[in-house]
Amino acid sequence: MRIDELPRSDRIEDRRGGASGIPIGRTGGLGLGTIVILCLIGWALGINPLYLIGGAETLSGSRGSQQGDQPAAGGQTGSPNDPMRVFVSAVLGSTEAQWNDIFAQANKAYQPPTLVMFSGATRSACGLAQSAMGPFYCPNDQKVYLDTTFFQDLERRFRGCDVGSKSCQFSQAYVIAHEVGHHVQNLLGILPQVQQAQSGATKVESNQLQVRVELQADCFAGVWANHSEEQWRFIEPGDVEAAMQTASAIGDDRLQKQSQGYVVPDAFTHGTSEQRTRWFMTGLKSGQVPSCNTFQAEKL
Repeated sequence: MRIDELPRSDRIEDRRGGASGIPIGRTGGLGLGTIVILCLIGWALGINPLYLIGGAETLSGSRGSQQGDQPAAGGQTGSPNDPMRVFVSAVLGSTEAQWNDIFAQANKAYQPPTLVMFSGATRSACGLAQSAMGPFYCPNDQKVYLDTTFFQDLERRFRGCDVGSKSCQFSQAYVIAHEVGHHVQNLLGILPQVQQAQSGATKVESNQLQVRVELQADCFAGVWANHSEEQWRFIEPGDVEAAMQTASAIGDDRLQKQSQGYVVPDAFTHGTSEQRTRWFMTGLKSGQVPSCNTFQAEKL
């Protein structure tokens, strides 16, 4: 993946390395015991399963609202020239450019999110953010939260994906673009509608709605990649395959099979490996937002 020509975003709060003063025992909607168990599962699998439930928690608001405990916006602790920050700035900047254009074509104004880079734990308007939760989007403050050690998990997970090299960058960009996709859903009014529908739904129905939300965000990530490739020709051989490997590895069916030996479709929150791969490719091939309407799709 080539990032040299991608525009840079200054909408980054770099909280890495700062003293958060956060008591780890306070976990918002997740108990400490749950966090520990899921961390152990993640360690056994080589990738953190909590990434799967990040979106569901964001929508349900189970992380709580602790706005008063957030670090001051714009506080920076990392170097602006740090390679990871440069990479994140480039990916975020490219999402801003593409979604600005897409919204403008629909006579709408795009309001880009802020991306918070942190290490260990930090506060969000949706509650405590911990590295164990994986990347997530908080609609309460319209920010994407990213502990970049998650990227190291991806690098360790896949063969041919070397730590510190460019071989994993498109997979990492896909993760960021997916979370920005949730922000797009929020701006379009999709997240509030789903949250309202989930409030009166059964657990199974709520999970089914969540799957459609997550698959649409995968598709939106594909739309971003389509438009960015057309403008900057930034995709290199093997990039798409690496991203598809990532999408497949974090499918509900594969993670359930690895963790418990069997699959429970009613417990899916993000979709199967095949679904996640297919919906990303739908957005990548079409480059059209209407092609990502998972809520009216007969086949997910």
